[in-house]
Formats: sequence, C-alpha cells, structure tokens
Amino acid sequence: MHTAEQGGSLADRMAARLLQTRWVVRALVPVFRIGLGAIGGGRLLLLEHRGRASGRRRFVVLEVVDRPAPDRVVIASGFGVSAQWYRNLVANGIAFVTLTGLRARRAVPTFLDEKESRSQLVGYGARHPSAWRHLRGAMAIAQGVVNPDIRIVVLDLADRRHP
Repeated sequence: MHTAEQGGSLADRMAARLLQTRWVVRALVPVFRIGLGAIGGGRLLLLEHRGRASGRRRFVVLEVVDRPAPDRVVIASGFGVSAQWYRNLVANGIAFVTLTGLRARRAVPTFLDEKESRSQLVGYGARHPSAWRHLRGAMAIAQGVVNPDIRIVVLDLADRRHP
C-alpha cells in the first residue's frame, strides 16, 4: 500500500501537481468570464467570492459535485477548509455562481461538516467512480495524507442576478 507521499497513480500525481499550480488552476477563469463555460459540459462552475481581508473580487472554477435542484449546486473543496475560496466564503458569505446557461447569480453557501461531506462524496463516487478515485487520490497526494479532508459546500442560488 502506498502512502500519499510515496505514490498513487501517475494521473493522480500529475493532477495533484497541477491543482497546486496557480496558473493552471486559474486558466479556466477567463473562459467562463467571456461566456464559454459550456466547454465544461455542465460539470464546472465559476465561483466569484470576495477576499476576506482585501474585499477584492476573486474567481475560481470548480467541479459541480451534484445539482439536486435547479437552484441548488453542490461543490467540493479538495483542499478542505484551508482552500482560499473556502476560507473567503466562511469569512464573508459572499458568492456568485456562473453555470452553463446561467450568468452570475447570488449564492448563499452552507458548509457541511466532515461527516456530512463524506456522505455527499459517497454519492458523488457512485455517480462518477473514476473522477472520484482520481480526485481522492490527487487530494491525498496534495495534502500528504491517506484520507484527505474534502469539504462540501452547498450553494443555494438566489433569484436575483449579480448587479
């Protein structure tokens, strides 16, 4: 059995490296901002949030883990509670979501605890076994642990569009 530091598949090691490379992670942001988010096939969203200290607009592209209702989106923080976007949402709750066919709607975040997050991820794993295997593997390597802390955030979309 490999530890997170020693191994994992080549794909998982590459994904872990890429997810820790700022320019790679930010590469899809301009694609969404010019209205071409559909290239993600509905599995990605653009999350706008505000810096907890600066108040400046920040953007990140994330995978949609689930869409249980038209006005509800479930996303995962692969870096757990230490991800910058996650920490910003906890600090100020300001979020706007852009999805395929939906432009910048206000979203109210709900943060699931570790147990609730694991439960959601079991469902994600059942729907997308290969994606879950690689996400979990990459995050284990990136976090340097066997069982990575991946937190779930539920975004309830408001009726109002972004001003």
